[in-house]
Amino acid sequence: MIRRRLLGALGLAAVLSAGALTLGACSPKSGAPAQPKEIVFGILPAENQASMGPIWNPMLDEMSAQIGIKVTPRYVSNYASLIEAMRFKQVQMGWFSALPALDAVTRSDGEVLGRVIDAGGDATYASVLIAKKGSGITLDKVLACGGKYSFGIGDPQSTSGTLAPMAYLFTPRNIDPTKCFKSVRSSSHQANSFAVANGVLDVATNNSVGVLFFQREQPALAKNLDVLWTSPPLPESSIVVRKDLDPAVKEKLRQFFLTYGTGTGPIADKQRAVLKRMAYGGFRPADDSYLDPVREMQASEALGEARHGGDPAKIAQAQAAYDKIHAAAEAKRAKEPGA
Repeated sequence: MIRRRLLGALGLAAVLSAGALTLGACSPKSGAPAQPKEIVFGILPAENQASMGPIWNPMLDEMSAQIGIKVTPRYVSNYASLIEAMRFKQVQMGWFSALPALDAVTRSDGEVLGRVIDAGGDATYASVLIAKKGSGITLDKVLACGGKYSFGIGDPQSTSGTLAPMAYLFTPRNIDPTKCFKSVRSSSHQANSFAVANGVLDVATNNSVGVLFFQREQPALAKNLDVLWTSPPLPESSIVVRKDLDPAVKEKLRQFFLTYGTGTGPIADKQRAVLKRMAYGGFRPADDSYLDPVREMQASEALGEARHGGDPAKIAQAQAAYDKIHAAAEAKRAKEPGA
C-alpha cells in the first residue's frame, strides 16, 4: 500500500525492548489465568506526559480502588510501542485509537472491552487537515502536489493521523505524500499543531479531539490554525485488554468503565469532571466488531492501491475483499438504531 511505503520511508518501526515495562501478573496455574497483582495500563498521551498525568491519574486511582488491584499508568511514545508491549505481556490493557486497537486485536492477543463516546455523546470523531490561518493554503492547492509544501503526518499507527487521510483523501486520488510534498515528517498531533501554528510546517494531519485539546491548552496558538478538510466519522478510542487476563478481573474493569460518570451525586459529578478534562463523555459496551469501519478503510485503501497498479487479477482480488467487508459493515449499520 501507499501508506505502508510511506511509513517505511519514514523509518518508523519503533518497538519497546523486552523488559522496558514490568509485567505484574502472576503465572497461571493449571491453564487458568491468575489474578494479577498489578495491571499496567498503556496510554499514548494526546499531549505531553506531564500534562496528561493529572488528567488520567484520578480515574486510574479510582479504578484501582474499585477492582482491588493496583492499576499503573505507562505512557508510551507511539502506538507501535503500545502494541508490542501488549503483545509481549508488558501491559495488560490500554487506551487505543481504532487502527492500533485493530492491530492489538490481530497481533497482540487483545480484545475490545468498551468504547469511548465524546463529550457530546457521539462515538465518533474525525480526521482533519490543518494549515496556518492566513497562509493562503487551500485543500485544492494541497492536492495539486508539486513538491511545494512541507507535510506533517501522524503516528504510523494513528487512525486519524495516517489511515483516514490516506484512505479518504490521498489514495482515492492516487497521491503518494512522499512524492506530493516537499518533505514529510511523522509526529504526534500536538507536535503537528505546534509546527503548523508556528509556521514550521505548511500542512499536517490531526483530529477533532486533538484540535480541541490544542484550543484548550494553547488558545493563542490555536487561533493560527485553519481546518482544510474533515474526514467522514471515525470510530472513537476503545479500551483493549489482553484475552488471557482473568475473566473476573475483565468483568470488574468492564463494569467500572460502563458505570463511570453515570448516575447522580458528588462521586458521579467528580467522575464527569474527569471525563470533561479528557474531552470525553463516558463509555459504552463494544466488542471487536466495533473496529469494522477500520477494516473497511484498510480494504478501500488496498483497492485503491490495486487500481493504481493496474493488475486486473490484483484489482479483482482487492475488489472482492472490499465488497465482502463493505457488505458486512452495511448489514451491521442497517441494524443500528436510527438506521
